[in-house]
Amino acid sequence: MSRESEAKLPEGVLPGVLSESLHAELVAFRRDLHMHPELGNQEFRTTAAIKERLEQAGLRPRVLATGTGLICDIGLPEGQRPTVPMLALRADIDALPIPDTKADCPYRSTVPDRAHACGHDVHTTVVLGAGLVLADLEAKGLLSRPVRLVFQPAEEVLPGGALVAIGDGALDNVGRILAVHCDPKVEAGRIGLRHGPITSACDRLEVALDGPGGHTARPHLTTDLVTAVARVAIDVPALVARRVDTRAGLAVTWGRIESGHAPNVVPQHAELSGTVRCLDLDAWRDAPDIVHAAIDEIATLHRAKSEINYVRGVPPVVNDRESAELLRRSMVARCGMESVESTEQSLGGEDFSWYLENVPGAMARLGVRTPGDRMVRDLHQGDFDADEHAITVGVELFTAAALLDDM
Repeated sequence: MSRESEAKLPEGVLPGVLSESLHAELVAFRRDLHMHPELGNQEFRTTAAIKERLEQAGLRPRVLATGTGLICDIGLPEGQRPTVPMLALRADIDALPIPDTKADCPYRSTVPDRAHACGHDVHTTVVLGAGLVLADLEAKGLLSRPVRLVFQPAEEVLPGGALVAIGDGALDNVGRILAVHCDPKVEAGRIGLRHGPITSACDRLEVALDGPGGHTARPHLTTDLVTAVARVAIDVPALVARRVDTRAGLAVTWGRIESGHAPNVVPQHAELSGTVRCLDLDAWRDAPDIVHAAIDEIATLHRAKSEINYVRGVPPVVNDRESAELLRRSMVARCGMESVESTEQSLGGEDFSWYLENVPGAMARLGVRTPGDRMVRDLHQGDFDADEHAITVGVELFTAAALLDDM
């Protein structure tokens, strides 16, 4: 009989809790990452820090071929294939290109216009901590199946670094994958959870309109691109919303519009860019054709030539019911029934969805708001921060899931 099958959990309290000393170390690790944020595909310092700490624990992390991000297996001898499917725990390690605006914070970003304003430093620290605790349990013979840690680069870069990790073997021999995402609306000590879709699809849309310009005194002799681009901005979202089931939540939202340089000149070129978001997987697959048709229709009406660059992003994260239930049971085992709350489907995008196109899995929303704090610091804002008790919660959630998973 293999050591994996012989491992038995002691009766009583579920092992895998975080010691005070390791919690303190992980808080320091998270703050160091927070002070040194790196953008997608540039996470060399972050990757080196994770690798060094895992190696100190006697593990053998493997840096991805692109040079950032890494994979590390626990409980699997080098060169051997697992006899049972592995559980994977995923973290994203990149930061955002925005300034850190927190005042009087000793660990605020030291890099101009760079910040961990989405909590990826917390995600990274949680998976690292879970790996260290699970490595200790494996050494004691208490880990019944091998676990893979996936530290993924470039989550914020469409179509997402998950595809890079998957292409480099992140899901080889994996039967289930789990993740958490910081949620400032949920109190630290709790998680938000749901079966089915928990995020939306997110694509990028860039539109260029062209036509003969001229003098504003004679707009009838021109293609009035300012009016054309304004109508595209207003009418396309309305048209798109009417061409699919309303429940699909297909939405076009513009973030940039640009045209012209002088008040008395009708320009020859105009541009818009924005995002396409969708709650429904099937509607997302049809979205490019629907959006293209709507833009062409409005542009033609105004005699403008349109050029469309539709960049596929990520599909919705769709939580597998069994995996979501594993997260629920694990959280209840650690923190009790009241620690799990239902959560809504977000219109935010997350490239964790690419993993779930290949294997079952689930993502939980990790509460990071200090209990009693009425101010909600939203994601992707420069003043975002997290209650660091969430690190303990995330680590112990993942270690419980590794011990309770009966896949």
